[in-house]
Amino acid sequence: MAIAQYLRILKLFWQVSFAAELEYRINFIVAVVSSLGGLAGSLFGLFLFYQTGYTFEGWSWEEALIVLGLFTILQGVSATFLAPNLNKIVGYVQEGTLDFILLKPVSSQFWLSTHTLSPWGFPDLLFGFIIIFYAGGKLGLAPLAYLSILPPLALGVVSLYSLWFILGATSIWFVKIYNVTEVLRSLLEAGRFPISGYPAAYRVFFTFIIPVAFLTTVPAQTLLSRSEPIWLVGSAILAAVLFQISKGFWQFALRFYTSASS
Repeated sequence: MAIAQYLRILKLFWQVSFAAELEYRINFIVAVVSSLGGLAGSLFGLFLFYQTGYTFEGWSWEEALIVLGLFTILQGVSATFLAPNLNKIVGYVQEGTLDFILLKPVSSQFWLSTHTLSPWGFPDLLFGFIIIFYAGGKLGLAPLAYLSILPPLALGVVSLYSLWFILGATSIWFVKIYNVTEVLRSLLEAGRFPISGYPAAYRVFFTFIIPVAFLTTVPAQTLLSRSEPIWLVGSAILAAVLFQISKGFWQFALRFYTSASS
């Protein structure tokens, strides 16, 4: 299927899901309040570090705010695109409705990953960018400098999606995977602070095992012109490898799927 056809399908998916979600507009107010509460908690936690005289090595208050802003954006991406889709894979397997998805003339991974869009993650996206622009203004960053953050941020989103989808695919064998995804989300919480603030063993873990550093710290360093080219290359390789693994793992998992009609 051509890319243009996939784009048309994506447009239809999001138009329908967006219209359906807007029937419950009070939820948007709840989402804004929830986002503000979470952001206030994150800012307070970061403030406590700097108020007591502690600083993350090589990171000023404004620079650490950029990391927090990136983390908030990724939370918004997760709430808008990832959670509404990937958390439903378990339900499709349990109810046998995955059969209907597999029979559609479109990639099942594409369908499962993009069918639903939730606007309730928009506040996190907005607040994340506000924090970055505020901190960047304090640091005197040039307007064009903000464009440098887009490539590593996009690569981080691909890596995050791939990890989440791989876990979702395990529902073929293990129906109760909610605890596993919560563990992943808890580990990703480490991304709200610069990775240099953690002990050496944790830095290794959050760089090479669970690549949290590539989600927030590397994009922040790129924006601040402090990142070596090797880190951007590493982000691209990581995103490409994880995405290919997610595709291969899904096809492997489907070999073990027992359809509702069989």
